Amino acid sequence: MILDGFRRLRKSGVLGMNFRNAGYIMAYNARSAYPLVDDKVQTKRLAEKFGIPIPELYYVVENHGSIAKLPGVLEPLGEFVVKPARGSGGSGIILIKGRTEDGFVTQSGKTMSKEDFNYHIASILSGIFSLEGGEDTAIIEALIHPDAVFKDVTYREGVPDVRIIVYKGVPVMAMVRLPTEASDGKANLHRGAIGAGIDLSSGITLAAVHKSRIVKTHPDTGNPVNGIQLPHWDKLLMTASEAMDMTGLGYLGADFVLDRERGPVLLELNARPGLAIQMANQSGLRIRLDETDSAPPAVFSSPASRVAWARDHFTGPDSSTLISSGG
Repeated sequence: MILDGFRRLRKSGVLGMNFRNAGYIMAYNARSAYPLVDDKVQTKRLAEKFGIPIPELYYVVENHGSIAKLPGVLEPLGEFVVKPARGSGGSGIILIKGRTEDGFVTQSGKTMSKEDFNYHIASILSGIFSLEGGEDTAIIEALIHPDAVFKDVTYREGVPDVRIIVYKGVPVMAMVRLPTEASDGKANLHRGAIGAGIDLSSGITLAAVHKSRIVKTHPDTGNPVNGIQLPHWDKLLMTASEAMDMTGLGYLGADFVLDRERGPVLLELNARPGLAIQMANQSGLRIRLDETDSAPPAVFSSPASRVAWARDHFTGPDSSTLISSGG
């Protein structure tokens, strides 16, 4: 039975972690480029240089001494986001939606005291949430107000985000991560958000994965997650493709939010993107990566040619390579 399972995975072109690491991340991502994406401050500065929209940066808390300056920095801000510069998986991120006399109101509606807020900042600086456990810096940035396109499939005031996998500058797979009550309104799959695959050709959502199972509706709203047309789809693909030119990384994940006024805004880039996107699309990455390797050289000449080729070749899940959800 185990052997049959492996055969089904191979047939569906599923990319496993070991092969992803050895065959793509180590082969196409120079270690010297990692700081450009592992450190969100560096990513922001690089994106600004390339004219790519990002959330406005208010302040960077670089050391424990800087915490004393926070009251003055935060005083004029009614809402903002706090995140570790070198964090991953959404750990350490707090969305502040308002203020009280005693502290701050988080996205979930809970009140966070000023003392707890400062303690959280100190925890970020100490490296509790960082990729490698080393000392970190804390980012204070603008809170995004998401486009209403996903309001019927988002828990309360959560902020959905779009993940696009890019290989050799070619967008090969995409999904939108939709916050749930279980994920505390955050768009993180491992916390309980759902991931809906996106047809690369049209920018229309497909079925979704929630806790390793294929679903068709949002667990909280009950509304269908498929058939939603993403606005600004061509711009999302173009910006994702440009991320290779920006960083030099041949295999990466580009994360965006759709701001109601600004359109696509780059949240971060990831040199080690996860693999759950395959379940969301019910299709294996390996097949698409192999197809990209076989593309004519002219395809890779510009972001526009890379995006055009991807939209022609990666349209919807192939019924012969659908991944089983296991029941």
